[in-house]
Amino acid sequence: MPPRHVVVLGYGMAGARLAEEIRRRDPDGARVALTVIGEEPHHAYNRVLLSALLAGTMRPDDVRLHDEDWAGEHGVTLRLGVAATRIDRAARRVKLADGSTVGYDSLVLATGSKPILPPIEGLLGEDGLLADGVVAFRSLDDCERILGMARIGAPVAVIGGGLLGLEAAHGLARRGNLVTVVHQVGHLMERQLDPEGGRVLARALGELGVEFRLGSTAARYLPGDGLKLADDSHVEADLVVVTAGVRARTALAAAAGLEVDRGVLVDDALRTSDGRVHAIGDCAQHPGTVSGLVQSAWEQADVLADLLTGTRAAARYRGTPVLTRLKTKEIDLASLGEALTEVTDDTAEVLSLSDPKRGRYAKLVIRDDRVTGAILLGCPDAAATITQLYDRRIPVPEDRLSLLLGRTMPSGAAGSPAEQPASAKVCQCNSVTKGRLIEAFRNGATTVSELATATRATTGCGGCTDAVRGIADWLASTA
Repeated sequence: MPPRHVVVLGYGMAGARLAEEIRRRDPDGARVALTVIGEEPHHAYNRVLLSALLAGTMRPDDVRLHDEDWAGEHGVTLRLGVAATRIDRAARRVKLADGSTVGYDSLVLATGSKPILPPIEGLLGEDGLLADGVVAFRSLDDCERILGMARIGAPVAVIGGGLLGLEAAHGLARRGNLVTVVHQVGHLMERQLDPEGGRVLARALGELGVEFRLGSTAARYLPGDGLKLADDSHVEADLVVVTAGVRARTALAAAAGLEVDRGVLVDDALRTSDGRVHAIGDCAQHPGTVSGLVQSAWEQADVLADLLTGTRAAARYRGTPVLTRLKTKEIDLASLGEALTEVTDDTAEVLSLSDPKRGRYAKLVIRDDRVTGAILLGCPDAAATITQLYDRRIPVPEDRLSLLLGRTMPSGAAGSPAEQPASAKVCQCNSVTKGRLIEAFRNGATTVSELATATRATTGCGGCTDAVRGIADWLASTA
């Protein structure tokens, strides 16, 4: 029997991971003939690490997920620099921008998301494109444009104080730019942090050179001059970087008659309203997860690879717990679960501690003796333990305050490498456990880079790098 033809539209982090997982299960292509269509001219890269390029701590090659030979070595037909323009579901064919068509037995939408452009006068030119001096930070090309335009020492305005905006702002400040973040909400990262957490974070970033205009709205862009705010004040800027959120790319799916809402609607088998068409990553809308998270996209890719290759017909995606990290070297921030639960909520135990001068804020939400939410800023020891408790649904100890201070290490939770159980999840993005790292170490992967290659740990947000290094050092000392 000839293999089934699977076509993946999108060669970002979700599409690239799906291709890897399909070939991991079907290395010789006996079951699946695989074609991947990428709109960008680049080979797949880690979008999460782009802020490190702005900071100058990484180079473009450092964020690549695949090299130029990957597709050929794995029997994948890869088309780069060409967009899909139409899906003909009846004929099971996809039309591409160059006029060619590709047939499919199963189609996967991994088209990602696009930046939201706020309604600011002058932000768009007469051609409908961003005006000179404005860049929407989303892609590798955007990153290169920013670096080409942001002269070191020059003022830069960042519109948006969410996760992406703060990472961009911090990266540019580390590079030597004078950065001002304009955010219309009264505190930073309002989807992940409560007002006090946002206040402490703003103070910590302020000490690193980032300035803020909170509760302010940009009214007009003045080319070469900066932003005029709604209160008639002014922010000087040679460059404006837009990070005002993203929207799922659903136009192609909607035009094909698929059901869409905020994203393309999918079930637990990641099927759209057409059973031969699937969707994963930022473009997909599943009731059990929040879009925009690397971990959810990669877990979806694992499930879909099982289904498309017939490896595990019972595989289903049930959702991904929310865990957000700010990826900067100087600031350790994790927000998980129902972090915005108020202290006044009588249905939960809510504890919080604030130490703004030292850049620390900790909040813990407990229901039925289980962690259901937390904000942990500048508290790496507590964050390691509480994340494990949350992820593994381990009962919390009676001394809640000691746990919040990072002084309690419950049995089975995080600790030194020797104390952690084999089931402890070290890399959240890739669901890599301590046991998997030990196995890879015993098979010859003894450095952090070798462990990353063998297990993918550290290749998501990079937040687990120190933990992986600690396990590698511990294993080397006990070998």
